[in-house]
Amino acid sequence: MDEMMVKERYELSRERLKGILTEETVKEPYRDYFQKTAAFLLMLDEVYEKVAGRNWDAAGMDMLAEENRKLYEDILPAQYEHSYGNPAWACKVLGETFGPLLGALYSELRAGIVYAFEGQMEYLAILGELFIEIYNCFEEEPEYQTVKEIFYWYANDYCEIFAADRILDQIDADRTFAADIICHSDLNDPKYLYRYGEYVSENEIETARYMASLPEETIRKMAEVYTEGFRKGFVLGNKDLSKKSTVNIRFKLGFERVVKASMEQFADMGLRPTIYRAGVSVLTRRGTSRNGYCGGIPNPQYDYDHKDDQALFLDKHYVERRLEVMKTVYEQNKEMAAGFAGPAVMEVFGETPFAPEKKAEAIALSKKQEELQLFFDSKSGQITNTYIPGDERSFTIISWPVPEIGEQFEEIFQEVIRINTLDSELYSRVQQVLIDALDQGEAVHILGAGDNHTDLTVQLYRLGDPKKETIFENCVADVNIPVGEVFTSPVLKGTNGVLHVSRVYLNGLQYRDLEVSFRDGMISGYGCKNFEDEKACSDYVKENILFNHDTLPLGEFAIGTNTTAYVAGRTFGIEDKYPILIAEKTGPHFAVGDTCYSYSEDTKVYNPDGKEIVARDNEVSILRKEHPEQAYMHCHTDITIPYDELGEITVIKQDGSKIVLLKDGRFVLPGTDILNEPFDRL
Repeated sequence: MDEMMVKERYELSRERLKGILTEETVKEPYRDYFQKTAAFLLMLDEVYEKVAGRNWDAAGMDMLAEENRKLYEDILPAQYEHSYGNPAWACKVLGETFGPLLGALYSELRAGIVYAFEGQMEYLAILGELFIEIYNCFEEEPEYQTVKEIFYWYANDYCEIFAADRILDQIDADRTFAADIICHSDLNDPKYLYRYGEYVSENEIETARYMASLPEETIRKMAEVYTEGFRKGFVLGNKDLSKKSTVNIRFKLGFERVVKASMEQFADMGLRPTIYRAGVSVLTRRGTSRNGYCGGIPNPQYDYDHKDDQALFLDKHYVERRLEVMKTVYEQNKEMAAGFAGPAVMEVFGETPFAPEKKAEAIALSKKQEELQLFFDSKSGQITNTYIPGDERSFTIISWPVPEIGEQFEEIFQEVIRINTLDSELYSRVQQVLIDALDQGEAVHILGAGDNHTDLTVQLYRLGDPKKETIFENCVADVNIPVGEVFTSPVLKGTNGVLHVSRVYLNGLQYRDLEVSFRDGMISGYGCKNFEDEKACSDYVKENILFNHDTLPLGEFAIGTNTTAYVAGRTFGIEDKYPILIAEKTGPHFAVGDTCYSYSEDTKVYNPDGKEIVARDNEVSILRKEHPEQAYMHCHTDITIPYDELGEITVIKQDGSKIVLLKDGRFVLPGTDILNEPFDRL
């Protein structure tokens, strides 16, 4: 859009917002909502002007912190009860008809915070015009459908801009907003954190200070295990890294010293970074996940309350429009897309586990919309794979604790560095002993202990040539850090039973007494004990583990071997705060959804012993050959049984004989006893 036109639109909307502050043409209870929200948008205009001309070196930490607090204070837990961002409050004050819609509008306008910091005048103008158009409706008696249509056409008209920018942020290394902050700030002074526009909590400040205290050697070691894991992913996957030019770095604010070191190491591999922000608009975010760099989460309940706001516009027309935009943008930038090597992700853990309140007032997807979302996921995955083929890209992922984990943060952090850099060769040898036993089986039986009533039989792929083939991958510290698991894609037919875990933390949400049943490898039942109402519990699992699929296959069965990580969790009392990345290594785990080889099933993969890992497909993923829309679920959630809830893992051979791998939470297979040594320190 022409720069002068954007500026004119922005100035017109700004002047109109000033008038709304004092007008009385809108009746109560809506007047208070519109005047307060107009004041917020005008505050963003002030931020936009300040940031554009700010001398960050001269700015004081206290001033920046106060500015940040004002921007986010309305949705912080202390204020949230009476915030228009709270669907319950919005409905109470604005009524059940307009409360949810105006609450969603309020949430969408808050995306303007980061647009102001990025200097995105066009985006701010678009938000201002959306708000004013809806305000004008309320100057008379509004019709709900009229107001909803304004939001609907906002989504349809502007998804061309928002969705296109989202793709370009992923693949275009010349979009350097975050990279410039990282490369041109004094990372020893945590006030640089306020340059992003993200919410800055004590976690980010104390993390940045701790990173600043670490010697350069430690920082480079932290970066190297992560970047080298990414490189190994290409080597072990028989993929050509030399054809790639960009890598996407995702991280949590506070770790910029590590990110900067990793950028230098990736540069030595010929890769430039793309560093994009987690989605903030209802047009770019998905559920409660934060895919990209982000700051602190002001209020996870606020995120949960607005995870389905797209229900206001999600229909077949919007889905088709969004897919058309995706295909057009990728086609126009296909060379750039082909150079994308994949994501390198640094996760964090240690925040207080979050169990959400399910609010009747929150906007929810209809059954038809859930189906449309699944259709979009399938088609968008196919489009992405056309331009960024899965068998030509890789990834890596690592996790670090944040100060909220407790008073022993620094001690825990040093232990996690040790966990993330354990001896891969040692684990490779021990894990090979497990694989040699597993390769003799046609099934594995997993039994819980005590109150854990897991009783599950997993069918295994049948080997054609045991001398050259293997069922399980010997996973060392490459794409999936830390070291410590052997995994396979199970045969679905004959995989039956119940998986149960007393407490687990998945995708940022806590589950109590999670139970999933399988029949022929497909989920046949599920529930938890998070809520008193049984249906609320099953809905919670369906929305956040099944991602609204009616069922999912068991895409992975694995045995975690990182007893060091398990013992550290027990020693520091942080096992319930472990991310799945580490938790999955602390016992057997089961992933529902896609296999670990999605979109690269035809790429041959080998273990360190030279054997080809042949169990890369299951009865669902193999449908990709004729019906790709049915082959992929576009989700993969690992559920781990900790060692202390484990009774036995037994390999069942074709002749009915058995090989016991673990019993009462300890490894009993000869040659794996070294894995029990950390247990002795408990």
